[in-house]
Amino acid sequence: MAPTRRDFLKHLGFAGATATALSVPWAATGTSPSAHTSRSVQVTGRVTDSDGGLSGVSVTDGVTVTRTDDDGRFRLEASARQPFVYVSVPAGYQLPTHETGTARFYRPIKAGSGTAEVEFELQSLPQSDERHAFTFLADPQTQTAAEMETFQAETVPDVRQTVKAMKDRPAFGVGGGDLVFDDLSLFSGYEEAVRQMGMPFVQVVGNHDLNFDAPGDPGSTATFRQHFGPEYYSFDRGAVHYVVLDDVYWPGSDGFGNDTDDYLGHIDATQLRWLEQDLAMVEDGRPVVVLAHIPPLSTAYARNGESSPSVRGMIVNRDALYELLDPFEAHIITGHVHENEHRYEAGPHEHVVGTTCGAWWTGPICYDGTPRGYAVYEVNGESVRWRYKSIGHDADHQMRLTRVQEEGEDRLLANVWGADDEWTVTWYEDGVQTGSMEQQRGVDPKATALYAGEKQPEKHPWVEPVPTDHLFSAPFNPDANRVRVEATDRFGRTYTAAL
Repeated sequence: MAPTRRDFLKHLGFAGATATALSVPWAATGTSPSAHTSRSVQVTGRVTDSDGGLSGVSVTDGVTVTRTDDDGRFRLEASARQPFVYVSVPAGYQLPTHETGTARFYRPIKAGSGTAEVEFELQSLPQSDERHAFTFLADPQTQTAAEMETFQAETVPDVRQTVKAMKDRPAFGVGGGDLVFDDLSLFSGYEEAVRQMGMPFVQVVGNHDLNFDAPGDPGSTATFRQHFGPEYYSFDRGAVHYVVLDDVYWPGSDGFGNDTDDYLGHIDATQLRWLEQDLAMVEDGRPVVVLAHIPPLSTAYARNGESSPSVRGMIVNRDALYELLDPFEAHIITGHVHENEHRYEAGPHEHVVGTTCGAWWTGPICYDGTPRGYAVYEVNGESVRWRYKSIGHDADHQMRLTRVQEEGEDRLLANVWGADDEWTVTWYEDGVQTGSMEQQRGVDPKATALYAGEKQPEKHPWVEPVPTDHLFSAPFNPDANRVRVEATDRFGRTYTAAL
């Protein structure tokens, strides 16, 4: 039997809480089957630049964090179960990369070796990184070679142009997970896209980047590790401390010997202990930006009228993350749900970014009406600002206007996909300001036209439009010759569109 749309959305974690039947008692308690064992590798090494040893640099195996001494030397009793030793690249230094541009800040630990010696030679940036930028590409999620070609042909030059426009800011990119859509052989195509974009890229692991034949979570990221290294790590740019987390947990079985294709949002205990040590090296009050795949809590369930969220659309032990981030000015940036959303209730500003693939490469928009695109972040000292960049459009393309009928009344509807609580949206008739538009929950008309109906889109009929909260409405005056909308973001930038 072919899956229904609702079945598929449940599979992806966007509808209902049916996956809560997973037998994973540690999900709520924070315990983990991948705990550190008594076996260890004695790792010694040094972190240097052109002038010699670098002091105070964090080095880790993903379990224990240590720091280099005044001569840049370190000693680490690494877990024999951890595949890498890696460095948290400090501010002012280039992110080391492979030839493709993907970050290479790690060295492998050979299994069975009792000792290891590693060195990290870092290179200074040619300019200060107090002013820097990064792009967050959520869910490229290519399933075929043709989709990878589209990603390379359309997204890559758009990103290159965006970075070029920022001129002297040192920039890096983030692949926000679901780099591919289950076919891990396409990782090489993603790497080629990164090479073409011409800047260092860090990678987040997504639920579609896993080896689903693995018996448990550690093995599920084996291919990802071969290409991109550790699943979680940190680095500094300017005043900001960046943390990449793996919040996709693959149980591998349901606890009764039965294989399952379910996953859930969860940060295991080993990773949380590592994060606690990592953040202990960061001064209270500093900006900390967490880059992950699954949002701490997507509100899609509430907008769909459901009583509880799916474990696939949230981090089930997110309170532990919130507690660790509490001393800092924190942002959590994710993708996964193919829409734009901002959430603040728990303390950190949670950014859910619309996807590079839109609605799985079925059309030009996500199913909340957000165009295919990516987020652009600019940092000045401790100040972080952002906006969404639609692929194939100017940077000022931040809304779409539609004339609709609601309960027999002509209405003006603006989908302002980057809007958060601090945006203002007003409309003008023939040059005269008429008032503020009313924010409302609803379905984007273009998404309805493209995706509603059991037989469309033809490529993936399970795609369907979803309610969103970034719609704004006002009465439409048919006698007006020109209607214009101005949307002003929290940073004072004003965008316009007209009918």
